[in-house]
Amino acid sequence: MSELADDNAPLAGIRIIEITHMLAGPYSGMLLADMGADVIKIETGTGDLGRQMGSRYIGEQSVYFASLNRNKKSICVDLSTDEGQQTLHALVKDSHALICNLRPAAINKLGLTYEALKQYNDKIVCLAITGYGLEGPYADKPAYDYVIQALAGVIALTGEPDGPPIKCGYSVVDNIAGNMGSLGLLAKIIHGKGGQIDLSLYDTLLSQLNYVAADYLNGGDDPKRNRGGGHPYLVPAQLFPTKDGHVALFISHDRFWQIFATTVGREEWLQDERFSTVKARSENRELVVTAIESLFIEQTAEHWVSLLDPAGVVIAGVQTLGKSLDSELTASQNMVVEIPFPEGVMRFIGNPLKMSDSRSPNKPSPLLGEHTEQICGGL
Repeated sequence: MSELADDNAPLAGIRIIEITHMLAGPYSGMLLADMGADVIKIETGTGDLGRQMGSRYIGEQSVYFASLNRNKKSICVDLSTDEGQQTLHALVKDSHALICNLRPAAINKLGLTYEALKQYNDKIVCLAITGYGLEGPYADKPAYDYVIQALAGVIALTGEPDGPPIKCGYSVVDNIAGNMGSLGLLAKIIHGKGGQIDLSLYDTLLSQLNYVAADYLNGGDDPKRNRGGGHPYLVPAQLFPTKDGHVALFISHDRFWQIFATTVGREEWLQDERFSTVKARSENRELVVTAIESLFIEQTAEHWVSLLDPAGVVIAGVQTLGKSLDSELTASQNMVVEIPFPEGVMRFIGNPLKMSDSRSPNKPSPLLGEHTEQICGGL
């Protein structure tokens, strides 16, 4: 991806102040920076906690930190001092928004709310990403992705019916909150009136449970786990073991079922009333799943994919992250970007938003306080 002129980016001219650490807040800011926003990251003398995360470094840069902070500027400011507050207020006057993901007590103490900052710029948008919201009985409890997944019911939903509950394999809550935060922030900037956005990790994950939650709210029954991670309504739509691995099979309607049964040589499933319709397969889940398991275990994952995929059946082999990143599919989507650092090139996942007239800049994540003099010297 070549870097185009900054003024061609959709968010060129938008300035964002970022006071964040770890994942949700930095990811939100990076999404905006990828689209051309001028994101100024305010850090303490020790920096974002993400700078010390992980064991892989290139030069002074932690790969963890670098993966969440490209295209930003870093300044070191102590917001607990009068001088630091003056610097913050000077920046607020010429900024469109502020992102923070500290605890509510720290947010209020440091004056990072709309109520505290509107006197300097009444159009400023203040996004607070917290565990449980800025107010309420849980407000100042510490919150991390693992705990939110547990409290929101996601871990209880995941895993085999007779096995232990399982956490999602990546930081799903933090990443979704980063997305939601950027969406809300841009909506308020377009609104043009400034204000406070109160976004909690807990609320964010609950919102993702949409139809699963609606089923409980309107019926009262807790959702149960199905083996192979089976879809609550559709059968077969789950993982199946094969001779040498697993495949994900997803059959959403009867036409796909007809193609599937014919291709695997099981035409009798089309005449069997227990198999022939979406409703029947759902009512006879165990019978249908067991029959397909007995069939799939006879051949390799590659065999079933090469047989069914060309026929139009939705199927894929379960592969490692490494194989995914090295795949032809990822390369064809241009989803791995190379960013030059003084000590060498780092490779990262790129921004999935592909604009017709602009591309994300590829500037490395900043060193701690790299832009302090450049930005603060003129305030």
